[in-house]
Amino acid sequence: MYFSIIIPVYNRPDEIKELLGSLVQTDYKEDFEVVIIEDGSSLTCENVIDSFNNKLNISYYNKENTGPGDSRNFGMKKAKGEYFLIFDSDCIIPKNYLSEVSKQLKQEYVDCFGGPDRAMASFTNIQKAIDFTMTSFLTTGGIRGGSETIDRFQPRSFNMGLSKKAFETSGGFGNIHPGEDPDLSIRLWKLGFETKLFSEAFVYHKRRIDWDKFYIQVNKFGKARPILNSWYPEYNKITYFLPTIFIIGFYFSIFLLIFAQDLLLKLYFIYFFILFLVSTYKSRNFIVGYFSVKAAWKQFSGYGFGFLESFIKIIILKQQPEQVFPELFFKK
Repeated sequence: MYFSIIIPVYNRPDEIKELLGSLVQTDYKEDFEVVIIEDGSSLTCENVIDSFNNKLNISYYNKENTGPGDSRNFGMKKAKGEYFLIFDSDCIIPKNYLSEVSKQLKQEYVDCFGGPDRAMASFTNIQKAIDFTMTSFLTTGGIRGGSETIDRFQPRSFNMGLSKKAFETSGGFGNIHPGEDPDLSIRLWKLGFETKLFSEAFVYHKRRIDWDKFYIQVNKFGKARPILNSWYPEYNKITYFLPTIFIIGFYFSIFLLIFAQDLLLKLYFIYFFILFLVSTYKSRNFIVGYFSVKAAWKQFSGYGFGFLESFIKIIILKQQPEQVFPELFFKK
């Protein structure tokens, strides 16, 4: 099977250098190609690409800025492979990744798969904390690839595989961002394709992010979900409401203190303390444990308030998503 690795990039040549450097170390013995799409960058990675041309089979394209989803589609149209492996530019790929994916596809072929992400020892404490809260069962319930218990896995495009057949049949990613990943998964299901979690096909996701950017990111995730629910109501779940319920419940627990009722607030304290202990144990670092509590609060509040705002505007008031949330849609 011939793999085409698809990587959109926007103003991040240093990330591409790390990603390509990790691909050079692969233990995969078959040929593969790397397709890099410069999405209207003002700071291009052309010089970085040139330094790897004698080490990897790279195709490099420049295009106007139309967002990561459309850039992935652009790359898949240009690619020569029969199976596409899609990464974000801030990922570092373990040397056995391609071999693991090849083995999994031979054992149980699927037209679309996703894998989890992990943190490297060299990551900053904040990166490790955000990685923990984005992947832990305690915070996301395994929906980002940490658990096989989820009923039907929705791959995420930082680490996704897609067959050429599935791409051509579905048309690839839509123009919503974020939210293009679950949108594609649902459309694939409706077309009769299956998705699967390859739990051992993980990548190191080196998110270059600060607390404010993280809040903005998860806030957009929250805004996107009611839009997807309005498009595909048959795939709506009560679990999508949980971050909003969590945040409302927390502020309600503060309100109850007026009446000398502190049980609910104590339950929140216990939850965050357990989160701290688990993260500290996993990372062997008290600072990461502390930052994980902060990251969890940012995640729940950002997503929860974004979801609530979008639910009111999209579901209750029936407003048009592109008009009320133009920041979620790229124009092609």
